[in-house]
Amino acid sequence: MRSSSSALTGGACAVVAIAVLGGGTLSAQLPPLSPAHLNPAVEKLASGRPIYGLLTQDLSRENARTVGRRDTDFIFIDMEHSPFNLEALANFVAAMQDKAYTVRNGVRPRSALFVRMPPYAAENATWVVKQALDIGVMGFVFNTVETKEQAEAAVKSMRYPPWKAFPNTHKGPVGIRGWSPGGAVWAWGVETEEYRRRADVWPLNPEGDLMAIMIIETAEGVKNVDAIAQVPGVTALSAAAGGDLSSSFGVPANAPEVEAARQSILRACLKHNVVCWISPTNKADLDRRMKEGWRMFRTSNGLPE
Repeated sequence: MRSSSSALTGGACAVVAIAVLGGGTLSAQLPPLSPAHLNPAVEKLASGRPIYGLLTQDLSRENARTVGRRDTDFIFIDMEHSPFNLEALANFVAAMQDKAYTVRNGVRPRSALFVRMPPYAAENATWVVKQALDIGVMGFVFNTVETKEQAEAAVKSMRYPPWKAFPNTHKGPVGIRGWSPGGAVWAWGVETEEYRRRADVWPLNPEGDLMAIMIIETAEGVKNVDAIAQVPGVTALSAAAGGDLSSSFGVPANAPEVEAARQSILRACLKHNVVCWISPTNKADLDRRMKEGWRMFRTSNGLPE
């Protein structure tokens, strides 16, 4: 992987020179990334396969080692309902690195790491997104997204400003993420310019390895879900576990209103080709949701139950 990273860095410099001197199109001149994706969840989704993951609130080194060797597609760290501790998150990212796995398989990790933090989408707390991405996570989960404008702001917070040599960064909402990727470069195990090219939202950027995930968990969010799903850069919509949805509607979690809300979220995902995430309650529920068209699942063990 190091040799391909070095080749990429040189290739990127050559592309810039060609653009300055000749003004030609850049897309055909960029060398292909190898592997195409470092994010294992994106790699599976891009090939049409579903993904499975687990939730944890335990940021201990011991738990990082345990889940780091679990054959699951993603690890979802919940820091909304557990202590907000960025240092612990950074230590968790470092402790998840399994050198034996890297030696056998290259720098693509076994599981992608996503995180959810306390602010609601309406707070537009871009600094927490920047902190998480600079630590090295591969996805951010935005709480309580209720409007198209909130989704656009969320996408912008995950993206760097457009880079001349990388045409795919010029599509969609213009990024505002500040440039200081040292921690992420270390965690991902790539060179700086390769990180720059990969650190964008998929599938808006087909080369991207970041996932922008919006939780729809209120009646207002459900009302606006079709507009939210159309925002360029949104990777996935989540119906979460249903607790906040039921609270928003003022009914129990098993009430018809909650299931109707889930189905509204799913219809928006299918209509606009957005990944749809749900947390099945058991194997029968998982099988049902997969047939309905959901593609991202949080299960108790991070595997198909």
